[in-house]
Amino acid sequence: MYLRWIALFLFFWIAHSSNVFSVELDNKGDSVWEIESLEPGDFDYDINKGKVVLSDRFRITFKERGESVFVIADKGQLDQSTGEVFAEGNVTLQNEDRVFRSDRLYYNFQTKSMQTDNFRAGQAPFFVEGINIKGDENKNEYSAEQVIITSDDRPDPWIKLRTRSLSISPGKYLEAKGATFYAGNVPIFYFPYYRRRLDQPPNHWSLTPGYRSRYGMFLEGSYNWNLSDRLNGAAHLDYRSLRGFAGGLDVDYDLGFLGQGDASVYILNDRDPQSGAGSRSASTEFTDRTDRHRLSLYHSVNIETNFTAKLLLQDQSDRFMNRDFFESDFRRDPQPESHVEIAKHWQNFSVSLLAQPQVDEFYQTIERLPELRVTGLRQRLGDSPIFYESEASFGYFKFSPSSDHLDLNGYEAFRGDTHQQLLLPKNYSGWLNVVPHAGLRFTHYGSRSSDNSGFVQMNDLNRSVFNTGVEFSFKASSTLPDAKLSLLDVNGLRHVVQPMANYLFVPEPNKRPWELPQFDRELHSLRLRPIDFPDYNSIDTIDSSNVIRIGVRNRLQTKRFGLVDDVLNWELFTDWRLDNDLYEARFNDVYSDLEVKPRSWLLLGSELRYDPNNRLLNESNHTISLLPNNKWSLTLGHRYLRDWTQDELKVRYPYDPFFENSLGQDWRWGNNLLYSRLYYRFNEEWGFRMIHQFEASDGTMEEQSYSLYRDFSSVTSALRFRLRDHRGGKNDFSVSLLFSLKAIPRISLGDDSNRLETQLYR
Repeated sequence: MYLRWIALFLFFWIAHSSNVFSVELDNKGDSVWEIESLEPGDFDYDINKGKVVLSDRFRITFKERGESVFVIADKGQLDQSTGEVFAEGNVTLQNEDRVFRSDRLYYNFQTKSMQTDNFRAGQAPFFVEGINIKGDENKNEYSAEQVIITSDDRPDPWIKLRTRSLSISPGKYLEAKGATFYAGNVPIFYFPYYRRRLDQPPNHWSLTPGYRSRYGMFLEGSYNWNLSDRLNGAAHLDYRSLRGFAGGLDVDYDLGFLGQGDASVYILNDRDPQSGAGSRSASTEFTDRTDRHRLSLYHSVNIETNFTAKLLLQDQSDRFMNRDFFESDFRRDPQPESHVEIAKHWQNFSVSLLAQPQVDEFYQTIERLPELRVTGLRQRLGDSPIFYESEASFGYFKFSPSSDHLDLNGYEAFRGDTHQQLLLPKNYSGWLNVVPHAGLRFTHYGSRSSDNSGFVQMNDLNRSVFNTGVEFSFKASSTLPDAKLSLLDVNGLRHVVQPMANYLFVPEPNKRPWELPQFDRELHSLRLRPIDFPDYNSIDTIDSSNVIRIGVRNRLQTKRFGLVDDVLNWELFTDWRLDNDLYEARFNDVYSDLEVKPRSWLLLGSELRYDPNNRLLNESNHTISLLPNNKWSLTLGHRYLRDWTQDELKVRYPYDPFFENSLGQDWRWGNNLLYSRLYYRFNEEWGFRMIHQFEASDGTMEEQSYSLYRDFSSVTSALRFRLRDHRGGKNDFSVSLLFSLKAIPRISLGDDSNRLETQLYR
C-alpha cells in the first residue's frame, strides 16, 4: 500500500517537473488508456475511481482490438470506468481517417456516442461544418443542424451545400433536408430533400464547351450515374454546330456469377460527314453517311476456376466513326475486331475456342468460324530429363477483303495444324545453359475457291515441316561495392552480362508459302520477330530456315535510395542467315535497345536498327527525359524511319495478299520526327503543358498542343488548344475548356502528358 502511494507521489512529481508526461492507466482486457500532457500544468487523478481532471492541453488515446481513438483539447476530464470524456477548447477527435473539430465535446470511448455544440469534420474527399451534432459510432449514425458540406478543406469553400439538417452514416450515405447548392455566395439550386451514397462515386454532370474546326462550336455533356455497386455508367448528349446533335449511353455492369462487362452506344445524324476528309488517311476515301453510329459490348464470365468465356462486339457505321469522334480509341486500335472466346486452363494444358466473324465489311478480316486451339505448356516427361511442348489448332478460316478492295479475291479453307516438340535443357559446369530441341509440324488444308463463274473447287493440301536447333546462353556478373561516383549518383556497382546464341534449322517444306492460303501470315513489324516454334506463329508463312540469332544483354546496376536501380540496360541482337534466298541478305538488321539512367531524375533512351549489308540506318528512336522535381519536367525525342521504296516493301512482305493494294499515291513509309513535351508548375494554383510534333522530312509541324491549368480551390479547370496539320485541306484547330470538382476529378495536372487528345475528345 505504501509502495503504491510512493509510486503515485513520484508520478505527480515527475509530471509537474517536466513539460510533457505520459501515463498508461489500468488495462481491462484488450483495451489500453494512454494520457499525455502536451503542456506543463496541474491535474487531478482519483486512482480509486479512475477519474482524471486535466487543466492544460492534453491527449487521451484509447486502444482496443487494434483500433485507436484519441482526443486532444485544452482542458477536460475523463471517467475511465464509463469511458466518458468532456473536453473544451480547440478539441480534436480522430478515429482512423475521420476527424472532428469543435469547441466543446462529449464523447464515450466505449459506446462511441458523441455530442457537441459546433464542429468541423472531414473524411476525404468531403468536409462538413455545423452545430449540435449527435451520434453513435456503434450504430454508425450521426445527425447535425445548419451544416455546410464541401469538397474543399479551406475555411472559405467556393463550392458548398448548405442544409437545414443532416444525417450521416460515415462511409455509407448522407441525407439532407432543405439543401441549397452555392457557388461562392450565389445560390444555384435548391433541394427539398437530398440523399447521396458515400460508398460509391456520386452522380454528377460533366460539361466541356469548346470549338473545333471540324465540329464548329461544340458542347459535350455527360451525366455520370451510379445506381449500385454493380450498375453505373454515363449518358451523353452532345451538340456540334457543324455536325448536329449526338447522344449515347455507357453502362458498366456486374451480374455476379453471370459475369461482368460494359456496353456503349453512340448515334448521330451527321450534317457534314465529309468535313473530316482533310486528313492524309482520308484524302481519297471518306464516308458520305449521315446516319452514323458506334456500338460496343464486352462481357466476361468465370464459369468456374480457370474456365472463362468472353464476348467482344464492336460495330461502326463506317471506318471513320472512331477517327472523327473517338480519337483516343482510334489511336489505340484503328481497326477494332469482334470475337467470342471460351478458354479452359489446367496446370500444363489449355484449350480455347475462338469465333471471329467479319462484323463490318469495310474492315478486312481473317474470319475464324471457329478455331479450336489446344496448347501444351513446356513440361517434364515423367522423371526423364526430356521436356515436351505442343500446340494444335483446328478451324474453318476465311479471308474477307474490305468493301474498299473488291479487286481482291476472298478465299476460305479448313485448316488443321499440330506442332509437337521435345527439348533437352541442360546446364554444364554450373554456368552454361544448353537447350537442344526438335519438333515436327503437320498442317492440313481443305481449301475452297471459286472463279468468276461461281464454280466451286475443293483442294486438299498437306504440309509437313521439321525443325531443330539449339540455344546457348549464360549469365555472368561482377560487383564493385566500393565504386562511388557522385556525378552519376553511383553507390557501388554490379555488372550483369548475358550472351546468347540460338540456332534454328528448318529444311524446305513439301509445300511453300505461295502454294498455301494465307491466314496467319507475317505482319508488318519494325521489331525483330521470334524464330523459335511455337513463338513464331505465322503458320502459313513457314518456309526453310537456317539461321543463328546472336545477341547480348548488359546491365549495370547501383543502389539509390536503398533500392537497386539500373544505370545502364543494353540489348544487342541480329540474325546470321547461313542460307539465304534471293531477296535476303546474309545478315539481318542489327537491333540495339539502350537505356541509360545517369541520375534518378534523368533517363536517356535509344533504339537503333542498322542494316550492316548496305550500311544504312533503317530506324532510330532517341529520347531524353528530365524529371528533377514536381515543378517541371521535359521530354525531347527524335524518331527516324528510312523512307523505303514500294519495291523494297513488296519483297520484304511477299505473302501479304493485300499489302500492294493498300499503297496509294500519297503513301509514305518513313519519317524524321522531332517531338517535345514540357510541363511547368508556376505555383500551387497554376500549371502549363506544351507538346510539339514536327516532321523534319517536309518541314511540317504536324501537331502542337497547349494546356493551361488552374486550381480554384474546390474546382480545377483546364484550357486546351491544339492545332494539327494533315498536309491536305484545312488545318484542324481545337480549343476546349473543362471544369472538374476536385472531389470528383476528370483531369489532373499533367494527365495529358502522353495523350494529346485527353479531355478534348472521347
